[in-house]
Amino acid sequence: MPKITRKLPASTKSSPAKKVVAKAVKAPAKKAAKSKPIKLKPIKLKPWTKAQVHEAFSRFRKANPEPKGELEHLNPYTLLVAVVLSAQATDAGVNKATRALFPIADTPQKMIDLGEETVREYIKTIGLYRTKAKNVIALSEKLIREFGGVVPRTRAEIESLPGAGRKTANVVLNMAFGEYTMAVDTHVFRVGNRTNMAPGKNVLDVELELERVIPHEFMLHAHHWLILHGRYTCLARKPRCEVCLINDLCQWPEKTVI
Repeated sequence: MPKITRKLPASTKSSPAKKVVAKAVKAPAKKAAKSKPIKLKPIKLKPWTKAQVHEAFSRFRKANPEPKGELEHLNPYTLLVAVVLSAQATDAGVNKATRALFPIADTPQKMIDLGEETVREYIKTIGLYRTKAKNVIALSEKLIREFGGVVPRTRAEIESLPGAGRKTANVVLNMAFGEYTMAVDTHVFRVGNRTNMAPGKNVLDVELELERVIPHEFMLHAHHWLILHGRYTCLARKPRCEVCLINDLCQWPEKTVI
């Protein structure tokens, strides 16, 4: 009698490998663990005390009793021109251009007589020299027309001159006329905020705060000390904390000395 072999229906056949695959498909996917972001508490810096500010400027004064601005000039007029030229430029770059210009154009009238095109040639190594040459001629004309060829002695009047702003006025008032003003450039702005001596969102905030906290006895030279400190010690990218005169007073969280 022949042996009868029964075939299972195709739907009931399943290889072990297929079963494993099936189970893998049916198994619910595990949810990836979500890592919670770590919230760092903001570092609260304490305002400098009057004693700390006084100590900082006492050290600056002891190290450099008579600080000088680095823009070369012959008189208040050439100082005004030099400051206008220094916008978005280095003092060294301005000095290089004006050493030949100022001896032949140290008054508004002499500058006008040179003419805008010639002034451009003298200062063409300075950034934005075309606009600056135009401003130098325009401010010279206004000085003659409205101020008798003399640099005015108020902030508002200086700011009214083409190319001059608040910082220009403060520098001229301080260096030419001995006024106790605070000129805030990029270096002073950085030092004021980084040390937390005079934090501010803009240059005017820093200027007013520095005027508020710095003792009167230091104000004549204060902006020079801060500019020089920012230019040569408290550098933008790599501050030289190890040689800083006020590193123990500075509140910058990232300073490299304790």
